[in-house]
Amino acid sequence: MALKLAKLANMRKDAVHNRERLLGAARRLFADRGLDVPLDEIARAAGVSIGTLYNRFPTRDALVEAVFADRVATVAGLAEQALAMGDAWEGFAAFMTGVCELQASDLGYNDLAARAVAMDGDRGYGLMREILERAQRAGQLRGDVTLADMAFVVWGVAATIRATYEVAPGAWRRHLALTLDGLRAVAARPLPVPPMSVAKTRAAMREC
Repeated sequence: MALKLAKLANMRKDAVHNRERLLGAARRLFADRGLDVPLDEIARAAGVSIGTLYNRFPTRDALVEAVFADRVATVAGLAEQALAMGDAWEGFAAFMTGVCELQASDLGYNDLAARAVAMDGDRGYGLMREILERAQRAGQLRGDVTLADMAFVVWGVAATIRATYEVAPGAWRRHLALTLDGLRAVAARPLPVPPMSVAKTRAAMREC
C-alpha cells in the first residue's frame, strides 16, 4: 500500500512538473513569436510528447488561458490603479499605456489583446467601462466613444507593435500618443458613422 501511494505521489509530481515545463516553453515561444506557434514545437521545447501536452491542455485556448492568467490579473490591477488616480484623463491614459506596455513586451499577449478586447459580459468589461465613463463625465474624453471603439485602438497599436517589434520597438508609443490626443474631448468632431455593435465587434475580432 505504501509503495502504491509513493508511486501515485511521484506521478502527481511528474504531472505538475510537465505542466510547468509546458507553460514555461509556451510562455517563451509565445512571447518571441506570437500565439500561432505550433503546439508540437511547444511540446518539443518542453521536452515532452504532444500527447502529454494535450493531456494537460486539451486545446490551444486552454494553454493560452493558463499561460496568460497572470496578465489578466495584471490588467485588472492596472485598471484599479487608474480608477484610484485623481485625474480621470490621466487614469484613462495610464491604463491604456500600461496595457500597451504589456503588449509590447510579449508578442503572444499582443496577439491575445487584439483577439480578446473586453466586451459586455467579459471579466474586464466593468473596469474598462468605469475608466472610460469616468473620463467622459469629467469632460476630458469625447462623449461619443464606446468600448467597441476602443477595440480599434487596441488593434491599431497591436499591429504597430507587431510591425515594428524588431526595427523600432518604441514606435507604438508615438502611435498611442497620437490616438489619445484624438480621443480628447477638445478635439472632438462629429463622427461619420455610428459605433459598431457588440456583435459586429466580436465578429471582427474573430478575423484578427
